[in-house]
Amino acid sequence: MSRAAWLAGTLAAFAAGGIGYVAGHGGNPVPALVERARSEVVPALVGRAQARLADWLPAGTDQAATPAPAPAKATGPVVYYRDPDGKPIYSASQMATKDGRAFRPVHAGEDVSFNVADDAEPMPADMAGHDMAGHGGSGHDMAMDGGAKPAAGRKPRYYRNPMGLPDTSPVPKKDSMGMDYIPVYAGEDEGGNVVTVSPGKVQRTGVRTEAADRRVVAQPVRVPGTLALDERRVTVVATRSDAYVDHVENVTTGDRVRKGQALVHVYSPEINAAAAQLIANPGFDGARRRLQNLNVSEPVIDEMERTRKVPMAITWSSPRDGIVLQRTAIEGMKAAAGDTLFRIGDISTMWVLADIPERDLAGVRVGQPVTVRLRSAPGRTFSGKVAVIYPQVNPDTRATRVRIELPNPDGTLLPDMYADVEIATGDAKPVVAVPDDAVIDTGERQVVLLDRGEGRFEPRAVKVGVRGEGYTEIRDGVAAGDKVVTAANFLIDAESNLKAALQSLAAPKDAKDDRQAANAGGTP
Repeated sequence: MSRAAWLAGTLAAFAAGGIGYVAGHGGNPVPALVERARSEVVPALVGRAQARLADWLPAGTDQAATPAPAPAKATGPVVYYRDPDGKPIYSASQMATKDGRAFRPVHAGEDVSFNVADDAEPMPADMAGHDMAGHGGSGHDMAMDGGAKPAAGRKPRYYRNPMGLPDTSPVPKKDSMGMDYIPVYAGEDEGGNVVTVSPGKVQRTGVRTEAADRRVVAQPVRVPGTLALDERRVTVVATRSDAYVDHVENVTTGDRVRKGQALVHVYSPEINAAAAQLIANPGFDGARRRLQNLNVSEPVIDEMERTRKVPMAITWSSPRDGIVLQRTAIEGMKAAAGDTLFRIGDISTMWVLADIPERDLAGVRVGQPVTVRLRSAPGRTFSGKVAVIYPQVNPDTRATRVRIELPNPDGTLLPDMYADVEIATGDAKPVVAVPDDAVIDTGERQVVLLDRGEGRFEPRAVKVGVRGEGYTEIRDGVAAGDKVVTAANFLIDAESNLKAALQSLAAPKDAKDDRQAANAGGTP
């Protein structure tokens, strides 16, 4: 029943307050409008409220028996002034009637708009009295957002300027516009640029926070690449003396060969002469060394010593496992010393050559993991590491070539294939990181907003590092576990900048300005 009666009184007070505002601030009061509102509008609103309350009350409840609420106590700061005769005329500052009587001050504890229900949203302390003075909103807005309740049993440490200026007072006082200074209690003085936002405003603006965490931050470098043979695994089959090709085995370009597999049979007069010397002088080391210098294989030399015969043609075999990259040997041809007969390549390990732009080169290091995807094998990835960074920048493309080594046990990777290369740059060590949305970059400095709890936010300058995968490394300014604002941070930052700007404007006036203001009749 007390809540029902309070609601009816609230509606009446709102109606009377609105009429009084028109009468007191409209320049020329309109008596007819005020009288009509008293006689028609206010009773109609109260009647509707009582009719609506009758639907809420249990059957048989006597509304007339409802006790009237006790008069409010004159506690809290003065929020406005009203006519001493009770007329609906209000003023934000002290004024007098035509007959010289002063307006009566109305404290926060006496006004219904400052005595909202317990479940209403409390208004921040730095906004108390600010809206009622006509700077930022009306009394109706203040009633909707909730009023600041006096701290019972606590003594204020000091009083601060209601406009946020760095001006404090040990005793209650008013500023030049008649607004009361706001009491500051122990534990409420944050100092610095801490911004306080009401819980309702935090919810309406969509403020979201996330804790800073230690994670690996890396921004992959993605570039195209080309597969190539490992230069250390390519072998050429050739003679070291003039020879004639007697017979070529059934091996062609692209065939896979094994180590020791016969490739070509050649006749060389110089090799045959050395072989005859070996047979004629068994155990003579010089003859054997001569055959070795002519690149005759050890198995062929052993066979000569065992059979004691000089073969007409010497067999040349594959020196390694691999594929035939080139075949130039043709039966009956003459091959000069050093001519390439076969070129064999081992593809068990392949290279990937990729050109890294100069702007991304600083993040690439030898040993970093690399992921390679082939256009000929969609859905499959190959893992390797950066083996070499070439010490030269291409002057035309402004890029540096890097080499990645990939194992190729099944022979899927072939020379000259195209590949998509992704290099995981950055350090593999976890670092303190926050989401990219949490960093406000002004171009000259980077700032994040720390959530101090209970609607308090503190801007903090930070030093950022690498970025990648939606996170930014924080090298200084934020520790792991600190909550940072990731959404609506620009709105809070704007309020913080406004507060800093107001503080910077708090410069003392000189004596000349004070004298000019006094001569003009103004308030210094």
